[in-house]
Amino acid sequence: MNHSFAIPKSTVPLPEREGLPALIEEIRARRDEFTAQRHISKDIIARFQELGVYRALVAKQFDGEERSPAEFCQLIETISEADGSAGWVASFGVSAIYLAALPEPTLRKIYADGPDVVFAGGLFPLQPARRTPDGFVLKGRWKFASGCMGASLIGVGIRSEGEQAGGLPRIAVMPVDKVRIDENWDVIGLEGTGSHDLLIDDVVVPEEWTLIRGSKALVETAVNRYPVIALAAQVLTVVGLGVARSALDEFVEHAGGFRSITGAPNLADRPYVQSEVAKADILLRSARSLFYETTEAAWREAQAGEVSLATTNLLRLASTYSAQSAAAVTRLVFDLTGIAAIQTGHRFNRTLHDCAAVAQHYFMSEGTWQNGGAVMLGLPTAPGFP
Repeated sequence: MNHSFAIPKSTVPLPEREGLPALIEEIRARRDEFTAQRHISKDIIARFQELGVYRALVAKQFDGEERSPAEFCQLIETISEADGSAGWVASFGVSAIYLAALPEPTLRKIYADGPDVVFAGGLFPLQPARRTPDGFVLKGRWKFASGCMGASLIGVGIRSEGEQAGGLPRIAVMPVDKVRIDENWDVIGLEGTGSHDLLIDDVVVPEEWTLIRGSKALVETAVNRYPVIALAAQVLTVVGLGVARSALDEFVEHAGGFRSITGAPNLADRPYVQSEVAKADILLRSARSLFYETTEAAWREAQAGEVSLATTNLLRLASTYSAQSAAAVTRLVFDLTGIAAIQTGHRFNRTLHDCAAVAQHYFMSEGTWQNGGAVMLGLPTAPGFP
């Protein structure tokens, strides 16, 4: 008698999900398409939904999966090895932990048709919103709304006169049809993310559809006890780790065939290339190990109760170190490749700019080091840090 049985999809580790390898290959084959149109195609977003990207961190009471932060990050890292823009857009599955700060009745409306809700946000600059008995009246322009072209739900940052939120922004959430997207994303890194501007003109958002970013979740789960802002930084960092790994692996694979037009030895035969490749590999591995070691430590604390300030601070510092290390690795690959890499569309030109864009993000900027040191010394930090 055959006693075999199918493993329920919800128990299969995200990076091992059926369908992921085929999706990765398709993303890799279509990355020029994403760059040219400046957003990830909607059929790929639908595949992300099928894979569980957007329900991974949703509470089980809304039919989500409540996956661990490390498992979600590993999934985003894997997608990013195929294309940084695709990984960046998929990373916004993390928005479920933002939305968890909404009242439960609002969340039930959001997840009424299932947990695979695609959210995108343009939080800054904070725009003034007038409070009325019906809610907040919104009007203005918001920037950097990554993934907005495939989203069904949009969030924007607002400020209301007299509100005290500890320097943290209030986010107003609404259906995408309340927003106009100004397709003005024109950059040299992560071009396919579709991080366009959002325009809103006199839209009223009820207060129960707003939240304070970084505030305590109103739905109790272990993942919702994990530090919100720290995880938001982490899911972007792993985009850099995935891109850098793919760049270094591709360089190593093809270095023996990189022939100079001047007749110089192949790249793989040059002693300085051999040394630099070894250093880059160890740098990337050490950054990744620190990243996931710290993530697992924070997850154990979240499962037990509350994540400490010291551990949360380490999450932020590990994210910055990892993002900057990934950028350094792709810069090295670009430099070692030589003049060929300056061509528009060259793989290592793209990986250089993608990782530079990750490291440029405010979450992983140089200011993290100053704030991180301030935490260690018991001094005040910027609002929302760590």
